[in-house]
Amino acid sequence: MVIFPAIDLKDGVCVRLMQGDPDRATIYGKDPVAVARHWEAEGAEWLHLVDLDGAFTKRPVNEPIILEIARSLSIPVQVGGGIRTLENVERYLTSGVARVIIGTAALRQPEMIEEACVRYPGRIALGLDARDGNVAVEGWKESTQTDAVTLVLRFKNLELAAVIYTDIQRDGMQTGVNIEATRRLIEQTGAPVIASGGVSTIEDIERLLPLASIGLLGVITGRAIYEGTLDLREAISLARRP
Repeated sequence: MVIFPAIDLKDGVCVRLMQGDPDRATIYGKDPVAVARHWEAEGAEWLHLVDLDGAFTKRPVNEPIILEIARSLSIPVQVGGGIRTLENVERYLTSGVARVIIGTAALRQPEMIEEACVRYPGRIALGLDARDGNVAVEGWKESTQTDAVTLVLRFKNLELAAVIYTDIQRDGMQTGVNIEATRRLIEQTGAPVIASGGVSTIEDIERLLPLASIGLLGVITGRAIYEGTLDLREAISLARRP
C-alpha cells in the first residue's frame, strides 16, 4: 500500500481545505517545491498534487509550479484539478507528470476520459469525490444524483490506473477514514482504489491495511502529516509490511 503525501495548491502556496471549502484554508508552505522535496526526503514513493484554483476555475492554474515539482523530484507525481481537456492531459503527461486525475470531466464528458485512457493506458486515474455516497463535481461545489459505484462501473472496461475515492465530509477534518464506504466501493466495482479523506493517525493506516488484499492501492494524507499527528516515515514503514 502506497502512502501519498498531498500538496494542495491555492494562490501558488500549499494549503489544506476543510471539507473542500476555500474559505476554510490553512497555509502549510509558501514554497511548494521545497515542500515536495521535503516529503521525498522523508521517504515518499509518490506525491499527490491538486490544483485547487484549477478545480474552481475549470482550467489548470498552477501548472508551472506543478511541472517544476515534477521535474525536481525523482519520485512520480499524480496531478488533479482543472483537467478538462485532452490537451490538458497531454501537456501534463508529456512534461514530467506520471499520472493525471480526471474528475468532473469524467461525469460531464465521459468520452474524454475514455479517449485519454486509450492514448495513455495506465496513466489516468478517475477522481471520485463523494458526499453521502453521491458524486460531487466542480471543485466539490456541486453535488449530483450519480452514485459513486455507478460512476465507477460506467468506466470498468477502461485501463484506469486507479480510482481515487475521497469522502468530502471527512477531508481535512482528521476524523478517520471511511473504511466501510471504501470497502464497498472496492467490493462492488473490483476497481483498484486509492483512499482519501480523514486520515489522522497511524491507527487509520492500520485499519486500511486489510483492504490492500482486495484492491486498495494506497491512501492520501495531507493535514495529518503537516500537523504532525501522523509521521510519514512510520506510515510508509507500516504500509510496506508484507
